[in-house]
Amino acid sequence: MTTRAHIVVLLVAAFTIIFILRLVRRRQLRAKYSMLWITVGVAVAVFAVFPDLLNPLSRVLGIYYQPATFLLFATVFLLCIVLHFSWELSRLEDRTRTLAEEHALLRQEVTALRTEVGERPTRPVESEQAIP
Repeated sequence: MTTRAHIVVLLVAAFTIIFILRLVRRRQLRAKYSMLWITVGVAVAVFAVFPDLLNPLSRVLGIYYQPATFLLFATVFLLCIVLHFSWELSRLEDRTRTLAEEHALLRQEVTALRTEVGERPTRPVESEQAIP
């Protein structure tokens, strides 16, 4: 890679880190995810400044084209991220279902209590109706 390409990669990594820090400050990105992306940004910056760090690692892995080593690590990293997000999504779906069921049971109890007391049951607000 040319010196110009190294500078471009370094600038992209720096802007990425700054962008991530802004997202955390605005509370649009949780800290546990920001640390992961900041680490990636720092690693990319280090490889932009010291590109020869990939050479010994590539030789150990038996890869003769150093950018392929970087691509291998990027692919494995992204697969791990997708797996983690799939796990988080599944967990959140379960929590949402449980909360919706609890909400429906509580609404039923409130309606029964109001009927028992003699109050006229109120209609659920449109936003409270179950989403199919």
